[in-house]
Amino acid sequence: MFEEKLIEKVDICNEILKDCRNELYLNLRFLDVALHSLAPEPSMALRTTATDGRVFRYNPEYFVEQYKIGNVMVNRCYLHSLFHCLFGHLWHRRKPEEKMLWDLSCDIAVEYLLDGLPCRCLRNPPKPYRRAVYDGLLKKIPVIHGEGVFHLLQKAEPDVRILARMIQEFSLDDHFLWNQEDSGQKAPMEQQEQWKDIRDKMETELDLFSKEAAEDSKGLKEQLHIENRERYDYRSFLKKFCVLKEEMQVDLDSFDYIFYNYGMELYGNMPLIEHQETREMQKIEDFVIVIDTSMSCKAVLVQKFLEETYQILSQSESFYRRFCIHIIQCDERVQSDLVIENQKQLREYMEGFQVQGMGGTDFRPAFAYVDQLLAEKAFRKLRGLIYFTDGYGTYPLKKPVYDTAFVFFREDYQDVDVPPWAIKLILGEEEIIEM
Repeated sequence: MFEEKLIEKVDICNEILKDCRNELYLNLRFLDVALHSLAPEPSMALRTTATDGRVFRYNPEYFVEQYKIGNVMVNRCYLHSLFHCLFGHLWHRRKPEEKMLWDLSCDIAVEYLLDGLPCRCLRNPPKPYRRAVYDGLLKKIPVIHGEGVFHLLQKAEPDVRILARMIQEFSLDDHFLWNQEDSGQKAPMEQQEQWKDIRDKMETELDLFSKEAAEDSKGLKEQLHIENRERYDYRSFLKKFCVLKEEMQVDLDSFDYIFYNYGMELYGNMPLIEHQETREMQKIEDFVIVIDTSMSCKAVLVQKFLEETYQILSQSESFYRRFCIHIIQCDERVQSDLVIENQKQLREYMEGFQVQGMGGTDFRPAFAYVDQLLAEKAFRKLRGLIYFTDGYGTYPLKKPVYDTAFVFFREDYQDVDVPPWAIKLILGEEEIIEM
């Protein structure tokens, strides 16, 4: 008897989910692929719902009770889990002690989106407490998204009672399936790629074909832009400015032991091939780092950027026998220029680093100063210049004779226009901190 009732409830839930998808599709056509990417799966072991990026697992009794309240609750419940997949919340690895904050941050970001979508089928007017949380976050970050909320909560270290109240307000589904690997299903990386592809297509759809829907769903488009932005490896980026050099060093990687042993066996004491006495390596030679020390740049992020640069450059294999690195601080004028010629000087500079300037922003004085150094033959061969800045400044009109890259710190994740001759790298605050 119980089994029959359960089967009946599952059939009812399948019909409810079918109606839910149809209703959401009619109102949010740009979600067409995403809406059918989770297979429904009943589970009495669950209290509410959960997803692993492949299935939408639900408790049939809970789902039926939600439907009795109204189709809005069911629609929000399904879309809540779908948005977690869409924005990759499931696959961010966090330390065990960070999991509660991460789960809460993702729930807040998703609920903020649901509250902002102009659809009758999702309309559930936010309570004053919920609106107060949104307003407080928007005063500190321009876009409410999982990572941004997570870092704010980490800094704030809220009281346990405050966290409990927020979890009660924003939590809707269970996250125990996140980051679980099941050998019988798609690998997490494949699932990530599948949802990334869906996300990319959605952003294109909103940009090109659903502009009116994009205006009505501004928060969704902003979160898509943040999640779709290209992630950069600063270490790989810095290696673009290394020079390929040959050094006197035995290259074991290119050595073929087969020919060596064959020669020794054939002639007794004469190998057919020997180790190469030189090997090609990527080396730092002459280089310039310019730090924007204007009022708009945060000193703590400048420090983090320099620390990461120091960690990369301080590796012994990164340096040529002789090198010359100029570290220039500049706001609207050049404030300081320190020449680094060995690792000891670089370490001492980092230990005693202090920001100088805090005026306006103008990129031109730094380039004029480097051009002057070139004219004075201060460099043997200048490989390139990296400028760390928030992006607000005046660029030189003329292309320098050396490679130039701007590393932008941007809190709003918006693109930055640079001259066509410059390389561009955009980092968010959490990316700089996590470096």
